[in-house]
Amino acid sequence: MKTLIPVLAFLAIPAHAELPWHAWSPDVFAQAQREHRFVLLDLEAVWCHWCHVMDQTTYRDAATVALLESKYLLVRVDQDSRPDLSNRYEDYGWPATVVFDANGQEIVKRRGYIPPREMASMLQAIIDDPTPGPSVEAEAKVEFAANSSLPEDLRARLEAKYLAGYDSKFGSWGFDQKYLDWDGVEYALGLARKGDARAAAMAQKTLEGQLNLIDPVWGGVYQYSTGGNWKSPHFEKIMQMQAENLRIYSLAYAQNHDAGWLKAALDIHRFLTTFLKSPEGAFYTSQDADVIDGQHSAHYFKLNDAARRRIGVPRVDRHIYSRENGWAIAALAALYQASPDPSYLDEAKRAAEWVIANRSLRGGGFRHDSQDASGPYLGDTLSMARGFVALYTSTGDRAWLRRSEEAMKFAAANFKNPGGAGFVAATSATDFAYHPHPEFDENVALVRVANLVAHYDPNPEMRAMAEEALRYVVTPRIAQGHSAAPTLLAEAELASAPIHLTIVGHKDDPAAKQLFATALAYATGYKMVEWWDKREGSLPNNEIDYPELDQAAAFVCTAKSCSSPILDAAKLIQKAEKVDRRDN
Repeated sequence: MKTLIPVLAFLAIPAHAELPWHAWSPDVFAQAQREHRFVLLDLEAVWCHWCHVMDQTTYRDAATVALLESKYLLVRVDQDSRPDLSNRYEDYGWPATVVFDANGQEIVKRRGYIPPREMASMLQAIIDDPTPGPSVEAEAKVEFAANSSLPEDLRARLEAKYLAGYDSKFGSWGFDQKYLDWDGVEYALGLARKGDARAAAMAQKTLEGQLNLIDPVWGGVYQYSTGGNWKSPHFEKIMQMQAENLRIYSLAYAQNHDAGWLKAALDIHRFLTTFLKSPEGAFYTSQDADVIDGQHSAHYFKLNDAARRRIGVPRVDRHIYSRENGWAIAALAALYQASPDPSYLDEAKRAAEWVIANRSLRGGGFRHDSQDASGPYLGDTLSMARGFVALYTSTGDRAWLRRSEEAMKFAAANFKNPGGAGFVAATSATDFAYHPHPEFDENVALVRVANLVAHYDPNPEMRAMAEEALRYVVTPRIAQGHSAAPTLLAEAELASAPIHLTIVGHKDDPAAKQLFATALAYATGYKMVEWWDKREGSLPNNEIDYPELDQAAAFVCTAKSCSSPILDAAKLIQKAEKVDRRDN
């Protein structure tokens, strides 16, 4: 009964009439012009604790409500539903509060929870003086890099930033919020494979710290912890965190064979399949931080399963977005490669097939939701392309490679930045005052996906896409404004060929199957694994003339050389590691 006391106290807050919230659209600004009002955008996340608190306190405060009703039109958007707005204001939330004049000019941008008195003061100040405040700065003109090369001085600065940003006491990169920086860990794991003991220790400490953010009862990872340590979690469980943690723990297990990393991966997988998998096999978006909106749930998440369920289960956002499913597909493929239970691969394929059937656009792209108010968005098509490449690697089924190529061609045709380097986040403007911009993480991902597709099926268009995206990423103003690891990872991959493991043999041959499973387990996120069954015709990448043998064999190749046939699966990884160290 004790756990219900704060809930009852919270529900005693007096409620005001529901404010008239609008959807984001040009009509809102047209109405604002007619009625001489400002437009207030509440960009929230449905899983966000402080969004709920603000809704239950600030937006029920009498003084705030009176000001809003007198001079403002109110717009509320779930940022997961609108990647264009989410990308535009990702540095401000969630919640993010943005006030515009009737012409779409930003006046104020505020990050996070705003208490009632502070909100009322801000609203009155805007009425008194509607000129843009200090939070609104003129957009800086960016001189984009001339090409995709990373200058040595910039590389040195990024490498120094990568090391300086690492928290040697608690692990991970950054000293305030704690979470698994997946690019930082993946970059460290790559350095560790080359013998860098310091990088190995950085990855180890970060992976150990992140275990504190795995729910010990239901599995899954909380979004992050505040206070500079791993002990003050925010309890929302969003798909990107689940997927990237699952992928990185799978990769770490493949590299180090630490049973703790596999357990972490399986705990995340357990949450995904228990709470976020739809009956059709596609994946939902997130689980809320709160079991009661606005009520902090630290006490709740200390309970066991039965006690939690007696109180209730935090709300699951049952939207099925292409982007989130692409993340999940790539993660499940990574788990399958590290620990080859066919159910993981079946789950990945089933989600991919659902998205193809229900979210496809003509030309190879993907919608975000069943219907989109704007878009399409680069993130959906790119994420699915990444998932398709992971499925091709995991299966040798060329249909998945064709899917990835079609998706990337759609991205090339629709998202090229007309104003400079890289690829923009959406095809349509969010409003008449703002046009789509490139988003850093998406361009990093595009480099990595396009480059890998270009190696699997040599295609100048894919290579050109990767170079164009990297030209945006390595622009000094862009690269230095973000964490260093993504740029270093993307540039390193584009500058070198992945290790290439090919199995030659029939796909129904047990020996070939064993060689293929062993090749999949090779511990790097940057690899090509192919399976040539001569009954299917030549491989998409036919630059290597593999001999036809009487028995299944594996070949390990780099940009410089190929091994002799390897017949024993036990020797394949040993040979791959030797070749990888020598030629890369």
